[in-house]
Amino acid sequence: MINLFNKLQSILNCSRSFDFLAPLALRLYLVPIFWMAGTKKLAAFDSTVDWFGNPDYGLGLPFPYVMAGLATWVEIIGAVLLFLGLAVRWVSIPLMATMFVAAVSVHLKNGWLAIAEGSGFFASERTAGAIERLNIAKDILREHGNYNWLTENGGFVILNNGIEFASTYFIMLLALFFIGAGKHLSIDYWLVKKYCK
Repeated sequence: MINLFNKLQSILNCSRSFDFLAPLALRLYLVPIFWMAGTKKLAAFDSTVDWFGNPDYGLGLPFPYVMAGLATWVEIIGAVLLFLGLAVRWVSIPLMATMFVAAVSVHLKNGWLAIAEGSGFFASERTAGAIERLNIAKDILREHGNYNWLTENGGFVILNNGIEFASTYFIMLLALFFIGAGKHLSIDYWLVKKYCK
């Protein structure tokens, strides 16, 4: 039994030479998310500022121009730095702050689920109502549209816009804050290797 345990431990120890893949995967997963979010805000910046500041149909945040600008550029610059593996631990901090603000100011009122579900632990009256609307929409599409063509690559869903995605991205960034950009395929690694011996 001890021999088997030692062999398994040896296999696990050999896998450490590939441990750079985990932070690389986290970084590359987050890059398009933040790039698209930031560039979308930038492309319609006046609307973004209006949404950040308007209390009736937006977030009602103070200093909307500053807040929108910070969110936009933190996401764009953050995506670039994550891609390069440069200052990853540092850029994780403002990106986590952005995700926290998004979760609290935009998504929290909608509960946990990003996609509405009719039942289950995280389902709510809100998501159950969304499923009812989804079923009605599907019936309309079946009757008046080419439903099989519309759904051949996936089913229709109703966005619940809960905190699920923002929380997930926050946790991924928190992991990057603690583990860094990873070895070999990051500028951080090579800078540390060269200048911090």
